[in-house]
Amino acid sequence: MSDASVICSQLTFSWPDDTPVFAGLSFTVGAGRTGLVAPNGSGKSTLLKLIAGELRPAAGSLSVHGTIGYLPQTLPLTGEPTVAEVLGVDAVIRAIDAVESGDVHEEHFTTIGDDWDIEERTRAQLDRLGLAHLALDRTLGTLSGGQVVSLGLAAQLLRRPDVLLLDEPTNNLDLAARHTLYDVLSEWNGTLLLVSHDRALLDRMERIAELDRGELRLYGGDFTQYEQAVRAEQEVAEKNVRNAEQELKREKRELQQARERADRRASNAARNLKNAGLPRIFAGNMKRGAQESAGRAGQMHATRVHEAQARLDEAGRALRDEQRLVLELPDTDVPAGRTVVLGERMRLRRGGRELFAADGVDLTIRGPERIALTGPNGAGKTTLLRLLSGDLAPDGGNIRRADGRIAVLSQRLDLLDPDRTVAENFAASAPHRPEAERMNLLARFLFRGPRAHLPVRVLSGGERLRATLACVLCAEPAPQLLLLDEPTNNLDLVSAGQLESALACYRGAFVVVSHDEPFLERIGVDRWLRVADGELTETGAPHA
Repeated sequence: MSDASVICSQLTFSWPDDTPVFAGLSFTVGAGRTGLVAPNGSGKSTLLKLIAGELRPAAGSLSVHGTIGYLPQTLPLTGEPTVAEVLGVDAVIRAIDAVESGDVHEEHFTTIGDDWDIEERTRAQLDRLGLAHLALDRTLGTLSGGQVVSLGLAAQLLRRPDVLLLDEPTNNLDLAARHTLYDVLSEWNGTLLLVSHDRALLDRMERIAELDRGELRLYGGDFTQYEQAVRAEQEVAEKNVRNAEQELKREKRELQQARERADRRASNAARNLKNAGLPRIFAGNMKRGAQESAGRAGQMHATRVHEAQARLDEAGRALRDEQRLVLELPDTDVPAGRTVVLGERMRLRRGGRELFAADGVDLTIRGPERIALTGPNGAGKTTLLRLLSGDLAPDGGNIRRADGRIAVLSQRLDLLDPDRTVAENFAASAPHRPEAERMNLLARFLFRGPRAHLPVRVLSGGERLRATLACVLCAEPAPQLLLLDEPTNNLDLVSAGQLESALACYRGAFVVVSHDEPFLERIGVDRWLRVADGELTETGAPHA
């Protein structure tokens, strides 16, 4: 329906422990594709649950015009339900089968309704999402995480909703499945509201909704256009702050000058009155008049200073905390041409089968190469990283590593001791650096003052990423090879940008497994490898 929409008015919601999430939130999202962005912890998923009716607001109203389809971020990955049951078509298919077998009970016709073509529509929907090979009686526990996500989306699309809510729909999807999803959503003609950190998906939206400091603002255009608009706003905000700062300095200077003039006038007046020999009462009246006049002038200038401070505060509120990392990492330098890893005919056996082709795989990493490792889920990308790191030993062939340190950055960010502070973890990674140098380095990773002494367990996801990067990149010895496995999974866009900044400053070699094409392009990947069907091949460009 063309008038499908979500209307929110003065929405208020808190968790049971009274932690506030929203207070007086109002917005309207109409037809078209809308991407919802905000840092992790801002309430994006909570907002979708409120719209879907899974949570109830404490105050305000939330109305949806049209039927809702909702795909949450967390889906069951195991269990005995069949594909047909997950899709919600099993009862209709059984009723059709019964009727075709001669059973004409009225309940079957009631169940079927207008869905006589349900099996054809189901197969067509599965085909659109790359799941044409799935049998309807296959159980959920036999599917990969990516297949479960695609199946969940197929279930929602089969309901033909007017309003579709999607929470991180590209999580667990490999590159091929992501592109299939992009194509399907590009054809969506209802009201779509999705939460995502996938820039490629967000660049297919018609508007971006930004949830920031308890307010939701809509920007027309895709994510790239949103970034341009935000950048332009920041330039104006920074100019306004500079102007307000200058105005405040001027008003403070004029206030000080007015006080000094008043003091001089009062001193001169006192001497003149004494020399004039006027009666004491008359002299007192003149003195009080001069003081009142000086007080009025001082109050006027003080009011101007207060107003200038208020304008500066207002201008400052429009500024965003960009939280960019600016680093120098000379210790990570690897000379061009130096062999960091040499793997020849590497073979590995898992569950009684050869993971790689009969002759194994070869991989040589030289100098500060920036390598992207792509391929379908389950092809062996993470296993190959474990071979490179030494976590696994090959069952055949051999691998030689240079003397430099190899560091691994997993998406779980579990390298640090959660009960120790950021500073203590950093000291354990770089024990020979002077404390003052360590604190200066932590400040470059945005841990300043008390923030450096927080336990890791209380950090947000973005803070944990920065703390891990500090301990990995500034460790002793510095890493010559960095291995990253799906590093942007579960990162918000700000944190992903900080990771990009850190990798831009890193001077060693890295191998990164990722399905995030924009991320790979921004970190300067210069070599593309693909794992598929047991073989490792150079592709020269992104490949699904």
